[in-house]
Amino acid sequence: MITGASSGIGEACAHALGDAGARLLLCARRVVRLERLAADLRARGIETHLFQLDVRDRGGVDEAIGTLPDAWRAIDILVNNAGLSRGLDAIQEGSLDDWEEMIDTNVKGLLYVTRAVVPRMVERGRGHVVNIGSIAGHEVYPKGNVYCGTKHAVRALTRGMQIDLNGTGVRVTTVDPGMVESEFSVVRFHGDQERAASVYKGVTPLAPSDVADAVVYCVTRPAHVNIHEMLLMPTDQATSTIVNRRST
Repeated sequence: MITGASSGIGEACAHALGDAGARLLLCARRVVRLERLAADLRARGIETHLFQLDVRDRGGVDEAIGTLPDAWRAIDILVNNAGLSRGLDAIQEGSLDDWEEMIDTNVKGLLYVTRAVVPRMVERGRGHVVNIGSIAGHEVYPKGNVYCGTKHAVRALTRGMQIDLNGTGVRVTTVDPGMVESEFSVVRFHGDQERAASVYKGVTPLAPSDVADAVVYCVTRPAHVNIHEMLLMPTDQATSTIVNRRST
């Protein structure tokens, strides 16, 4: 099961996990894009089931997971990918609406989905939760305040899951990328394409497929091996703010 599967890292995970032999349970808010993705995957012989889901909707999450067809109820791998950043403002200038959207999606949404899926993993004595974190869960950068706070929360929740699920057979991993060229910056800057493009100027960032490769690696380890945390950065990026930019 991949949340936020309609674009970016989520879409790339669908392709990579499908190619690795997984049956795919795909969800996102943008169902038309999901349908296009599912059609592409099915044309390649990859079995998929999709449904529209906003992870911020607690009742909607419970209903969607609770009413899955019998053939799709045993979720072996959960990729908590749905997430976003909104704005890049000093704390005293930040938008409360942006803050709430980030907290509701990146933290509460991850929790709602995990709570709905993991109990059945525990019952079966196996499963793997992969949380898509960020370098922002390891560092705090100027004007990243609330977004960094949510990704620090994802990292802490991952550690909490690893502790609480110890002995159950359920593995938990966080994959934490640096700069990834996707819709991330367009969303952060509320659709400002020019400002979003400037983020990657002179840099070779990660592609969503790079992150998807890391996810596949983590979930295909032998049952006795768990990758607790993977920090994945472009060669051009040393920290959140130290980036090698070549003149163009």
